[in-house]
Amino acid sequence: MSQDPRYSIVIPAFNEEGNVEPLTREVAEVMEEVGEPYEILWVDDGSRDATAARVREVAGAGITPTGEVILIQVGCQSGQPSAMDLGLRSARGEVILTMDADRQNDPRDIPKLLTAIDGYDVAVGWRQGRQDTEVKKITSKIANGIRIAVTHDTIHDTGCSLKAFRRPVIESIKLFHGMHRFLSTLAKMEGFRVVEVPVSHRPRVAGTSKYSTFNRLIGPLLDLLAVRWMQSRSLYRRRHGG
Repeated sequence: MSQDPRYSIVIPAFNEEGNVEPLTREVAEVMEEVGEPYEILWVDDGSRDATAARVREVAGAGITPTGEVILIQVGCQSGQPSAMDLGLRSARGEVILTMDADRQNDPRDIPKLLTAIDGYDVAVGWRQGRQDTEVKKITSKIANGIRIAVTHDTIHDTGCSLKAFRRPVIESIKLFHGMHRFLSTLAKMEGFRVVEVPVSHRPRVAGTSKYSTFNRLIGPLLDLLAVRWMQSRSLYRRRHGG
């Protein structure tokens, strides 16, 4: 493309070959209606299936008239935070969106985030009607409750990957392993304005979940201790009495 994109959509993926083509089409349909140049960045986190091949096929299929499909390959599996960080740093858009590759985030909610971010720096999705197992919903509820109590960050659903960021936010935040769950908190620590947007949630129709009870609950709780320490040492919070 000769024109830099206004919007970037970053999608980390590990073994998601069945979701690449349908999700790209859905995102493209929405972004074509938005009417601004865009790019869809698939970050293949060392997939052992045909995820990368599917992205290359879709990139040449002509389904993004005013956009571009880009494949970024991590090489070996490094985890979602690393893949997310690579995609965010590679994105060229003024506004950068993130979403899961499993198609549980609905691309039709993207315009809601783009509208909401007007006047804010970050718009984060809050999943309504969660289409997950009871175990996953319970562990998520427990983790979110503890996070709110510890960080005093009242965002309801930091686990929702559907988010939108203005570029200065991405340039200011450093991601560490596990920190992708706390992007809204990290943004607030830097003084950025965050708004929460109710979004829909869909059942997974292809591929398998990459998360166990440990990395849905125990892992995030350990990361929470690091975030709380970062909050206590934040220079912005100290200057503004936070």
